[in-house]
Amino acid sequence: MNSLRSVVALVFSLGAIFSFAQKNDLGAWYMYFGNNKISKKLNWHNEIQYRNFDAIGDLEQLLIRTGIGYDLTENNNNILLGYGFILSQPYVNDEKTENIEHRIFQQYITKQKFGRFNLQHRYRLEERFLQDDFRMRFRYYLGVNVPITNKEMAPKTIYGSVYNEIFLNLNSPTFDRNRVYGALGYVINKNMRIEAGYMNQIQENKNRGQIQIGFYNNIPFTKN
Repeated sequence: MNSLRSVVALVFSLGAIFSFAQKNDLGAWYMYFGNNKISKKLNWHNEIQYRNFDAIGDLEQLLIRTGIGYDLTENNNNILLGYGFILSQPYVNDEKTENIEHRIFQQYITKQKFGRFNLQHRYRLEERFLQDDFRMRFRYYLGVNVPITNKEMAPKTIYGSVYNEIFLNLNSPTFDRNRVYGALGYVINKNMRIEAGYMNQIQENKNRGQIQIGFYNNIPFTKN
C-alpha cells in the first residue's frame, strides 16, 4: 500500500510539472540513460536525449551518446571513452536552422556515500567537431541522491535528486554554461528508476528553464 501511494504521489508530481511547463512555455527534455555491465570490470554507456523548445513537438536538440567504461575499483572509480552525435535545430532570426556535431569525450566518475547522501563526481573532457569549427570543453558535475521513503536507494523508494554542472571552454570565452537541477525520483527495482525535475541553464547572455523526465536502466548483460 505504501508503494502504491508513493507511485501515485510521483504521478501527481509529474502532472504538476507538465502543467507548469505548458503555462510558462519552458523547454522539456526527455532522456534515457543506460549503464550496463558487460563484464566484471567493463560497462556500456548508452544514452538518448530528446530536447524540445516547448513541452513537445518543437525539436531543439537530439543527442545520442555511447561509450565503454572500465571500473578501477568495484562499482566505482570508472573511466570511460565515448562518442556523441548531436543534431541541433536552433532558431536564427526566427528561422529554424540545422547543425550537426560529432563529439569524442573522456570521463572519470567517482562515488561517495555519507549516511543517506549518495554523491557522484563526474569529470569530463570533450573534443567537439562542429560543422565549421573545433572546440574542447571541460565539464564538472556534482550530483546527490537522497532516499526519502527508505534509508537506502532500495526498490519502491522515492528519493530527491540535485546536481550542479559547470562547463568551461578551453578556448575563449572560458565560461560556457552552468546547470542547476532538482528532481523527485522513484526506484522501480535495483536496475531501473525514473526522475522528473527542473533544470535551470545559465549561459553568458541567457538563462532558461527546462523540465526533465529521465529513465535510468542498469540491467547487466552478465551475471559476473
